[in-house]
Amino acid sequence: MTHYTDLEYLKLSAFGKFSYKFLLFLSAIPLWFKNTGISIWKALKKFGVKVRDEAVDIWLTFKEGDWKTRVSYLIMGFGSLLRGQWVRGLLFLFMEVAFIFYMVVAGGYYLSMFGTLGLVGRQTLVDEDGWEYIVEGDNSFKILLYILLTLMFIVAFIWTWRLNVKQNKIAQDLLKSGKKLRSGKEDLQSLLDDQFHKTMLALPLAGIFIFTVLPIVFMILVAFTNYGANHDPASGQLFTWIGWENFDLLFSMKSTGSSEFGVAFGEIIAWTLMWAFFATFLNYICGIFVALMINKKGIKFKKIWRGILVLTIAIPQFITLLYISKSFNDNAYVITFLQKLGWVGPAFSFWKNVWWSRALVIIINVWIGIPYLMLIATGVLMNVPADLYESSKIDGAGPVKQFTKITLPYLLFVTGPYLLTSFTGNLNNFNVIFLLTGGGPENQHMITMQMADGTTITTQTGGTDLLITWLYRLTVGSSEQPYYNVAAVISIMMFLVVALVSLIVYNILPSNRGEEDFQ
Repeated sequence: MTHYTDLEYLKLSAFGKFSYKFLLFLSAIPLWFKNTGISIWKALKKFGVKVRDEAVDIWLTFKEGDWKTRVSYLIMGFGSLLRGQWVRGLLFLFMEVAFIFYMVVAGGYYLSMFGTLGLVGRQTLVDEDGWEYIVEGDNSFKILLYILLTLMFIVAFIWTWRLNVKQNKIAQDLLKSGKKLRSGKEDLQSLLDDQFHKTMLALPLAGIFIFTVLPIVFMILVAFTNYGANHDPASGQLFTWIGWENFDLLFSMKSTGSSEFGVAFGEIIAWTLMWAFFATFLNYICGIFVALMINKKGIKFKKIWRGILVLTIAIPQFITLLYISKSFNDNAYVITFLQKLGWVGPAFSFWKNVWWSRALVIIINVWIGIPYLMLIATGVLMNVPADLYESSKIDGAGPVKQFTKITLPYLLFVTGPYLLTSFTGNLNNFNVIFLLTGGGPENQHMITMQMADGTTITTQTGGTDLLITWLYRLTVGSSEQPYYNVAAVISIMMFLVVALVSLIVYNILPSNRGEEDFQ
């Protein structure tokens, strides 16, 4: 592509500048992938060096350590206890005892079930008198969850064991240099003083691990199983590993069923991106326009106009969306009024036509989103330096030039992070779609296919379904036939799409530069 000098670039039209920047961005994508690959390789290499250094340090500590340190390799906390560090020693010893007890009582059993996720499900048997009774068997869900917890417990134990070795080495070096070791009381005091940040972060980190990291990893594992309607532990059935078969549903074209599933996934992800684009940028543009109109000199009753828009935010979105959804039903007053005017026919329907439904949800989302953007834009506009406008007037710039060269760049610079979060939020905007259309019109795609294990998958998609609402259909919204395995695959795809889009948008936003670089 042609590269312009700074002077040649300034002579380009606004469309020419945008096209040039866009082409520069496209041309930089291969280089970005190359640099990303190099970065990943460097990170893996650095990780390998770190593992090697840790292994060497462990060996040297054992080789050069005293007998207390060496015994601590088998009995954690032994060296700390003999050196008078009772609190550390007891904690290390408790961790080892708890780990061994857990592995003997439960952990070893669950790890042995890793390959099958259970052997026998719930059974109904008959005793000698002809009475039926139920024998609870293995629970694949529980087994998979405890396998994950066991593996993480093992990682935590290894990390604690390594910390135990380091503590012995540090204590040994301090004693050789003639320094005094910390007592248990001093250790506890340090948690409220110089180590207070660790004390405060312990509970939030535990919450993130339990309620965020653990469910994500569990969901990724479920994507490689046949956990669904015909393999539901709640019904006493088992599920097992099926490898990449669930991913083949989205990308394979081997059969009519899988092809239809892949086509449905492609259409939904395309509509999801289109929805997120319009729902974000139409709100942004219209909100800025309303803010500019209200803040324009000569406009009277500014506080009243702002107050009316703010009041719309106070109404719960749930009520607003349900009311609008009912207002556009086939027998509601909106269509009745349009029919009386002769603008639509008697068979016209907003919610049964795909393109009318999509256009309507975008327009309604703009209507409910303008007040938020108006408030944000108003706050930003009030902080634009007035001397910029005065200087531009002296240079002969008109209102349009001032907007494109001063107002809009300043707004984009300040509100760039909001644009990014709004775009990613709209990719997962469940409320607007579900409350307005429920994902309909229904039966956009009816999918029925046979899996390798004999399971038959039957599902449908709606014309306005986003990935998040399709995910709802496959799980909670389709209680008779929930397909948690396929839903897990879609969740992974959602994460990849959101992450990729977020990274690209973040790198082209002006907000990630320093304020001194703002132009």
